[in-house]
Amino acid sequence: QVHQPPESPPSDPDEAPAPVVEPLKCAPKTFWVNEGKHAKFRCYVMGKPEPEIEWHWEGRPLLPDRRRLMYRDRDGGFVLKVLYCQAKDRGLYVCAARNSAGQTLSAVQLHVKEPRLRFTRPLQDVEGCEHGIAVLECKVPNSRIPTAWFREDQRLLPCRKYEQIEEGTIRRLIIHRLKADDDGVYLCEMRGRVRTVANVTVKGPILKRLPRKLDVLEGENAVLLVETLEAGVEGRWSRDGEELPVICQSSSGHMHALVLPGVTREDAGEVTFSLGNSRTTTLLRVKCVKHSPPGPPVSAEMFKGHKNTVLLTWKPPDPAPETPFIYRLERQEVGSEDWIQCFSIEKAGAVEVPGDCVPSEGDYRFRICTVSGHGRSPHVVFHGSAHLVPTARLVAGLEDVQVYDGEDAVFSLDLSTIIQGTWFLNGEELKSNEPEGQVEPGALRYRMEQKGLQHRLILHAVKHQDSGALVGFSCPGVQDSAALTIQESPVHILSPQDKVSLTFTTSDRVVLTCELSRVDFPATWYKDGQKVEESELLVVKMDGRKHRLILPEAKVQDSGEFECRTEGVSAFFGVTVQDPPVHIVEPREHVFVHAITSECVMLACEVDREDAPVCWYKDGQEVEESDFVVLENEGPHRRLVLPATQPSDGGEFQCVAGDERAYFTVTITDVSSWIVYPSGKVYVAAVRLERVVLTCELCRPWAEVRWTKDGEEVVESPALLLQKEDTVRRLVLPAVQLEDSGEYLCEIDDESASFTLTVTEPPVRIIYPRDEVTLIAVTLECVVLMCELSREDAPVRWYKDGLEVEESEALVLERDGPRCRLVLPAAQPEDGGEFVCDAGDDSAFFTVTVTAPPERIVHPAARSLDLHFGAPGRVELRCEVSPAGSQVRWYKDGLEVEASDALQLGAEGPTRTLTLPHAQPEDAGEYVCETRDEAITFNVILAEPPVQFLAPETTPSPLCVAPGEPVVLSCELSRAGAPVVWSHNGRPVQEGEGLELHAEGPRRVLCIQAAGLAHAGLYTCQSGAAPGAPSLSFTVQVAEPLPVKLVSELTPLTVHEGDDATFRCKVSPPDADVTWLRNGAVVTPGPQVEMAQNGSSRILTLRGCQLGDAGTVTVRAGSTTTSARLHVRETELLFLRRLQDVRAEEGQDVCLEVETGRVGAAGAVRWVRGGQPLPHDSRLSMAQDGHIHRLYIHGVVLADQGTYGCESHHDRTLARLSVRPRQLRVLRPLEDVTVSEGGSATFQLELSQEGVTGEWARGGVRLHPGPKCHIHSEGHSHQLVLKGLGLADSGCVSFTVDSLRCAARLVVREVPVTIVQGPQDLEVTEGDTATFECELSQALADVTWEKDGNALTPSPRLRLQALGTRRILQLRRCGPSDAGTYSCAVGTTRAGPVRLTVRERTVAVLSELRSVTAREGDGATFECTVSEVETTGRWELGGRPLRPGARVRIRQEGKKHILVLSELRAEDAGEVRFQAGPAQSLALLEVEALPLQMCRHPPREKTVLVGRRAVLEVTVSRLGDHVCWFREGAELCPGDKYEMRSHGPTHSLVIHDVRPEDQGTYCCQAGQDSAHTRLLVEGN
Repeated sequence: QVHQPPESPPSDPDEAPAPVVEPLKCAPKTFWVNEGKHAKFRCYVMGKPEPEIEWHWEGRPLLPDRRRLMYRDRDGGFVLKVLYCQAKDRGLYVCAARNSAGQTLSAVQLHVKEPRLRFTRPLQDVEGCEHGIAVLECKVPNSRIPTAWFREDQRLLPCRKYEQIEEGTIRRLIIHRLKADDDGVYLCEMRGRVRTVANVTVKGPILKRLPRKLDVLEGENAVLLVETLEAGVEGRWSRDGEELPVICQSSSGHMHALVLPGVTREDAGEVTFSLGNSRTTTLLRVKCVKHSPPGPPVSAEMFKGHKNTVLLTWKPPDPAPETPFIYRLERQEVGSEDWIQCFSIEKAGAVEVPGDCVPSEGDYRFRICTVSGHGRSPHVVFHGSAHLVPTARLVAGLEDVQVYDGEDAVFSLDLSTIIQGTWFLNGEELKSNEPEGQVEPGALRYRMEQKGLQHRLILHAVKHQDSGALVGFSCPGVQDSAALTIQESPVHILSPQDKVSLTFTTSDRVVLTCELSRVDFPATWYKDGQKVEESELLVVKMDGRKHRLILPEAKVQDSGEFECRTEGVSAFFGVTVQDPPVHIVEPREHVFVHAITSECVMLACEVDREDAPVCWYKDGQEVEESDFVVLENEGPHRRLVLPATQPSDGGEFQCVAGDERAYFTVTITDVSSWIVYPSGKVYVAAVRLERVVLTCELCRPWAEVRWTKDGEEVVESPALLLQKEDTVRRLVLPAVQLEDSGEYLCEIDDESASFTLTVTEPPVRIIYPRDEVTLIAVTLECVVLMCELSREDAPVRWYKDGLEVEESEALVLERDGPRCRLVLPAAQPEDGGEFVCDAGDDSAFFTVTVTAPPERIVHPAARSLDLHFGAPGRVELRCEVSPAGSQVRWYKDGLEVEASDALQLGAEGPTRTLTLPHAQPEDAGEYVCETRDEAITFNVILAEPPVQFLAPETTPSPLCVAPGEPVVLSCELSRAGAPVVWSHNGRPVQEGEGLELHAEGPRRVLCIQAAGLAHAGLYTCQSGAAPGAPSLSFTVQVAEPLPVKLVSELTPLTVHEGDDATFRCKVSPPDADVTWLRNGAVVTPGPQVEMAQNGSSRILTLRGCQLGDAGTVTVRAGSTTTSARLHVRETELLFLRRLQDVRAEEGQDVCLEVETGRVGAAGAVRWVRGGQPLPHDSRLSMAQDGHIHRLYIHGVVLADQGTYGCESHHDRTLARLSVRPRQLRVLRPLEDVTVSEGGSATFQLELSQEGVTGEWARGGVRLHPGPKCHIHSEGHSHQLVLKGLGLADSGCVSFTVDSLRCAARLVVREVPVTIVQGPQDLEVTEGDTATFECELSQALADVTWEKDGNALTPSPRLRLQALGTRRILQLRRCGPSDAGTYSCAVGTTRAGPVRLTVRERTVAVLSELRSVTAREGDGATFECTVSEVETTGRWELGGRPLRPGARVRIRQEGKKHILVLSELRAEDAGEVRFQAGPAQSLALLEVEALPLQMCRHPPREKTVLVGRRAVLEVTVSRLGDHVCWFREGAELCPGDKYEMRSHGPTHSLVIHDVRPEDQGTYCCQAGQDSAHTRLLVEGN
C-alpha cells in the first residue's frame, strides 16, 4: 500500500515525522502451472493518489499482446493473464506500483510443468499475408493418437477455411484466405489436454490490431488503438455492424483511436475497425463497478405555515456524496399505504408544499430521500402530518343537453381536483346524501355520480314538459349551469336491426314481425318492391308496436324480399320457400356395372317421394332420352336403360335428386377379345424360392382357360397352384426353382396370354460384418479377419491394398460353410493395410494396422536426473531399454549428437551408454535419451577445480627501480587456460602507454618498458573476476629526486547556490608554480574565478557558484596533486500554489498553472502525464512568468484525459484532467409546419457543432434520401425537405443525434376532391359493353354512380373500377333495360347526367347451310355464317333441338356456327335448321343405309343336356331389322317350343325342354348374311 503524505506540515511542530516503512524483502512466492494452461496474476493496490501499475518479467517490462492480457477487474484488482503457458514463459513476474509517495513491488516465480507425453515436434510461429495461407505443423509420438485444433478457446472443425491433414504422425493445419482476425494463438491438443502452442501473425494494412476481448469498468473510458501501415488513411469504426459517431474517433499519422467516454452496458458489443478489405475486431465487455448509495438527508423538520400550506426543511447528507444527486420528496395520505412522488429538488434547504399539490382534501405525511446515479438512500419521514385542501378549477364545464322524449339526459363536468359539489335543478338543491332520488313524488327521477375528477347528473326518462329545465353545479371556487331541451322522438325500428333471412318449406306458416318504437304507428309491407295486398293467402296485422305479415300456407312462389316501411326507415326480410328435400333410398354406395357389347344395362335408383324429379348425367353431361337411352319412372323408382350397349356407352352415370346423388360406373368390354389383361407379352424375373403369381383377367367370369408351360399343359400340385376368382385366373408358384423358368400360356379358344418367367439365383450378401472393421495389432500377434456370407457355396476373393492375396505360411485362407477367414499367424508391420473380402455382389472391408511393441526405458525409473561431475574427467550416461533391440537417439540441449572421439555412443544388449572420455566444462548441459515412445533427461553439471598460483610460492618482496628502467612481473597458474585480471592500485591495467601483458601457457607476465613515478604502486594478478578469487600482489617502487610538493591538502567545500567558494593549499618551496584544475580542465582567471598567492599559500575563489559549478577542484604542483570536492546545494524549489483538478469540454483550451517559492531556472520544473514526460505535440505549450509556470493544452480531445503532474527536484504536484464529450445544443429548433396535400415541407435546425451526423425520422421511422425526401447539412445547419406529401404523412418529424432529440409537428391538410373530367353520352348496340369514365383530382376518393337517381352496386354485369384518379363504370352485355341517365358524385361534387342509348341488334345470315348426303356410320358437318359475332344460335334436326353429346358437337368460331354429327344412322335423315334471332337457314341431311350384316355369330357347335334350355344368340349391325331362324332348312315359328327374342341389335333363339330329336343344324338368316350352328344333345 502506497499513501501520499500530507502536503501541509503537522499541527504540532514538536511532533516527529512518521517513519517510512520499506516493503519486506523476502523470497517471492512460487506458482506452478501445467503447460498449455492459463496463469493469472492478480494484485490489489491501494494508494492516494491512485498508483500507477507496471508489470515486469525477468526484469523486462511487459506489454499486452495476444497471449498476455492486462486489465482491471470489477473489484479494483489489477490482473495479468498469461494464456496457454509454455516453457519459455517461466520466470519471475513482478507487479510494480508507484505514486508520488513512493513505490512497492510484489513478485511471483512462475514454473511451467511439462507433461510426460509431449509432442515430438511442437508448433512453430508462422507469418502470413492477408488473403494468403498459413500452415501450422506438428508431430505426435504415435500416429494413432487423435488430435484437435483450436484457435485460442474456439474449437476448429475441418472446412474449406481450416483444412486439417493427418499423415502418419504429422498433424497439419492449413488456414486459407487469411484475414486480420485470423491473427492469434493456435493450439494442437492431444489426449490428456497436452497442447502445443504457436502464434499466427497476419501481415496486412493493419499493423497493431485490437485485442480479442476488452474488459472496461462501467463509467470509465474505453480506449481502442489501431496502427496502420500507411499514414493518413481513413478507417471505419463500427459496433455490432452499426457505424460509430465521428466525434468518438481520432486519427494521427499511423495511429487511429476510438474513445468511448463513460461506457455503459449498452456500449458492450463487437467493435470492428475496417480498412478496405482488412478488419480487426474486439469484444468489448462492460463490467459493473460497485458503488455505495448516497446517505440520507439529516435534520428533517415540518412547519405548518399559512393556511393550506406546509414548510419542509432538511440538511444535506454527511458526508456529502461524490457524484451529483437530487432530493426526492414523496407524500402519503393518512390511512393509505401508498407513497406518491411530489417533486425533485437539487439543492438542500426548504420547500413549501401548497394545497394545490395534492389531488384531494385530506391529512398528508411527507418523506424525503437522496438519489444519485449509484442508488437511493433510505427515506427520512417528516414528523407529523398536515391538512391540505386542493383548489378546484373548471377543466370541462357543463353543456346544454338536447334529448328525445323518454331518453335519459346526462350533464357532466370535469374539475382539476377531487372535491365534493352540489347539483341544482331549477334552483332547487338536489340531496347529496341520496345518489338516486326524485325532485318530488311522481316527478323527475335523477342519479348523481362522481368518478375521480368527473361529476355527473343523470335525469331518467325525461318528458316533454321537462324541456327548459336549468341544471346547475356549485363547489368552492366553481359555479356552472346548463339548460335541458326535449324533442319529440322520431319513430325507429326496435327489431329487427339488420336484414333477416328465413327459409321455409312449402305448406309452412310464415310470420314476419317488425317492432316500432312508437305505439300504433302506421307501417306498410312490400314484396320485391311492390306493395302487398291482403288476401286469404297473405294477412297483415298491427298489435301496439308490432306489425306482422302472415302467410298461412307458404308456396315456392312466395319467396322474395319483404319490407316493412315507415317514415324513411325499413326492416327487410329475405324469405325462401323450398320444396321438402328429396332423399335417395337406394343405392347408398357407388355401383360398378360390367357388361359386354350388345348387352342390356339397367341402372336403378329409388327415391323417398314418388313425385320427386330426378336428373340423369353421364360424364357431367345431362342425359336425354333416345333410342339408345331409355328413362323410366315407376312410383319411387327411377331407371336408366341402355338396351344394346357399345364400348362408347361406358362412363360414370349420376342420378341427381335434390342435393343427393347416386353414382354408377359402367364398363363395357368388347367381346371380340376374351382376355382383358394382359394385352401383350409379359416378362417376369424372379429369384429362386421367391413367390411368383401369373394373372390373367377375362371378360366373362364363367370362361374356362388352359395353362401350358413350353407347349405342355401344366398339372396342379403343391409347387404349382391354379386359382380362379370371378374374371381373374392365376397360376401361383409358391417357391420358384431354377427349372421353373420358361414360357407360360393362358389359353382360351384361339386367344392366349404369354408370360416369360426367368429364375435366377439370389445375389450373395455379406451378413457379417455390415460396416468397415478396423483392427490394431502388435507385431507377432495373430490377426483373424472373418466374413460370413448369405450362401455357403458362394465363391469369395480376398484383396490387400487392391491386389488379390495368395496363400502362404504368413497368410492362411480358411472356409467353414458360409464363414470365410483370412489369418495372419504372426503379423508384421508390413502386413498392415486395407483388406477386402469380395463376394461378387457385396464386399466387406477391413483396415489392419500392425504396430511394433512399445519401446520403453526400464532403468533408471526416474525420467529426469541431475548428475554432477568434475572437469576435466570421464562422464558416462547409462540407461536400459526394452525390448533389447530398441533404437535410441541422444540429444544435447535439443540437438541430436553424433559419435566422435570426444563423444562415444554404446549399445550392449538392453544397455545404452553415452561416454565423454575427457569432459570439459562446456560439455555440461541437458542430455536426452529418446526411444520411439519414451525419453529420459540427464542434467550434466561439470565443476572445474579452483585455479591456484604455483609460482612464486610466496608474496615477492618490493621491487625498487630507477626511473626509466624496465620492470617484469610474472607468475605461474595451475591451469593454462585460466583468465587473470591485472590491477594497479585497485584499478584495472590496460595495455598501452608502456605496459604489455603476456600469457605463455600457465605463465602470466606484465612488462613495464620504462618505469616512471606513475608506475609505482601495488600490482595485483587475480584469477577471474569473481570476488574472493586467488590473487598475487607485487609492490613496485620508483626512486625520485626531491620535487615540488604540496605541504597541505585541499578541503572539500559545500556552499549554497549563489555563494562564493574558496580553496587553499601550501606548497614547498614557496615559489613553486601550481596549476588549478576543475573537473580535469585547467582553470584560468576570469570574472567568476580569482587566483591569489600569499607566501607558500595558494588561493582559488569561485564567485556566485551555480549548480553546474559542482565538481572536483584539483591543484597540481610538480608531480604531486591534491583534490577536493565542491558541492553546490540547490535552494529548494517548492510549489506554493499546487495544481487543481480541471474539468473541460472537448475542444476547449485548458491551462494548468502552478506557483513556485522562487524563480527557477529554465527547465527547473518538468511537466508529466501519467508519470511519463509529455510527448511532442503542437497542441501542448509551456510558459514561465517569474514564479508562475503554465501548461497550455489547446483543443483538448478525449484522449487527453488523465493525470498531469508538475515536478521539481524537491516537490511534486498532481491533478486530474477530465474531458467530457462535446455537448450538443440546439441553437435554432425545429418549427411546426402545415402544408396542403401534395405540397412540400421544409424543416431546418441549427446545432452548436459542425460535422455532426444525425438521423431524421417521421412517425418514429427513419428517413432516407430519395425522390421525395432530400436531406442536407452544411456547417451548423441541417435541413429536411419532404415533397409530394399526403394525408398519411401527418405526424411528428424528429432529428436525433446521440442523446439529443428535436421534434416538430407536420400537419397535411386535405385538398377537397373535385371532378376534373366527367362522363360523356354513349350509344351502344345491344349485347355490347358500355363504359363511362370520369377523372378526379385525387386518387384516394370514393365515387358513387347513379342510374336514373338510384345508386348502382357491382354485379357480374356491372363493374366499378378505380385506376389512379380515373373511375370507370362498365356495363357488359347491354340490353334495352340499361338505357337511361347516369351520373357520378364524389362528396358534394356531381357530374352528369349523361344518357346511354342501346340500339337493337339485327342479325342476318351471310352464308347459308348446304345439304349433305352421307353413308350410315359416317359423319356430317354443317356451317352457317351470320353478321354478328356475339350471337347465340340454335340447331334443330327433324324438328328436334340438338344438344352437345357423344354424337353431336356444336361450336362457334367468331361469326361462324358449326354443327358436327358423327356415327350417322338411317333415322338421322331429315331437315337441319339453324336459327339466330329472326334469321334462320335450312338444309337437308340424307343418310344411305348399309346392308344388314352379322356382327357376332353363334358358336359352330353347341352341346346341351336333355331337358335343359338351349339359347342361340346373334348380333346384327342395325337396330330394328328382322332375322329368320331355320332348322334343317325349315323356318321356325314362335311357340311353346321355340321363343324368338330381340333386344336392340341382339336376336336370340330359345329352345325349351331340349330332346334328342332336337339335335341338328340351326341357321339364322339376316338379309344376305347367315350363320349356322350344330346342336348336340347329350343324356337320356
